[in-house]
Amino acid sequence: MDILAIETSCDETAAAVVADSGVPARPWTVRSNVVASQADIHREWGGVVPELASRQHVRDICGVVERALEDAGVDWSTIDAIAVTQGPGLVGSLLVGVAFAKSLAASLDVPLVPVQHLAGHIESLVVEGGRMPLPAVVLVVSGGHTNLYLTTAAGEEGLSHRLIGRTRDDAAGEAYDKVASLLGLDYPGGPVIDRIARTGNDRAVDFPFARMTHDDRNAGLAMTRPAGLAAARSGRQLEFSFSGLKTAVKRHVQGRREALGCEDRLPDGEIAGICASFQRVVVRSLLDRTFLAARRFGALSVGISGGVSANARLRADAAARAERDGLPLFLPSLALATDNAAMIGAAGLRRLHAGVTASLDLNAKASLPLDEAPDS
Repeated sequence: MDILAIETSCDETAAAVVADSGVPARPWTVRSNVVASQADIHREWGGVVPELASRQHVRDICGVVERALEDAGVDWSTIDAIAVTQGPGLVGSLLVGVAFAKSLAASLDVPLVPVQHLAGHIESLVVEGGRMPLPAVVLVVSGGHTNLYLTTAAGEEGLSHRLIGRTRDDAAGEAYDKVASLLGLDYPGGPVIDRIARTGNDRAVDFPFARMTHDDRNAGLAMTRPAGLAAARSGRQLEFSFSGLKTAVKRHVQGRREALGCEDRLPDGEIAGICASFQRVVVRSLLDRTFLAARRFGALSVGISGGVSANARLRADAAARAERDGLPLFLPSLALATDNAAMIGAAGLRRLHAGVTASLDLNAKASLPLDEAPDS
């Protein structure tokens, strides 16, 4: 069975053809995976401009889908279903993909399968790594999300994802972009800081680690708080916060500029040390909570997905911790770490086999949570 998947949640226009492999341990085969990035368009603004993103999706989507079919060596007659990201994401961007997918499903008379974007990121771990031993703790970390999930089996083929931790403020990828901007570095900031950090001393600056000592007043909007004082404190230990770290970097940079009497960029050596020190704190914060959750919930494996999972230090340090704890570690390839349609196709096939499809009145949902049915 071949499914054509479309992903337009943010600033990548992506399409892929994914098929059943027939091998239970590695259930999905990626026939093609095409991504058109808009990084050059948004670079001058220092971040994604929603209106520009949605307009570029309109320009790119036909060519991207046609290329995905060509690369897969298939034509329209062989497509058995259409999968599309319903949310979360930028609503204007999502609407382009959803409208296009609905048109295809109607014209081909094939099922339409809605997919939650973060479910796609979790499924990216299965695409190349095979089935994860369950239960698994999965960190989804990107420019828009820093969430911890407990993934368990749901029925014979399904997966269930329970939110057990999240960021209270900035996502980790967002913090990377903001710190890069403070340092006068290029956009997107994650890959730039990762590269520069390799040349710096990660103890050059003693940046703080966030300590969760009080309840998040918005926690009820995204996750269920455990009952009781001890349980509540336990739950807070799995939450993230990067706003204080970002502020600490800003104050340090301002102080160094005043001390050196410079208004522009700091010397390259200082920037390398700041990048390395900042990255050390981010990576340790992510992994401390991920492996704490794995111990607390008796996880049989750990996964890290999303754009920030491409970070070299995060991958290396995660591998070391997983080996120390005797846990299998699942990481996507660099091609599947950032937003792509192959992961949407794989998640779409899983939902299709579970009998989940949507009608042609499907609408995009910018804030669709993972525990809400994507077609509701």
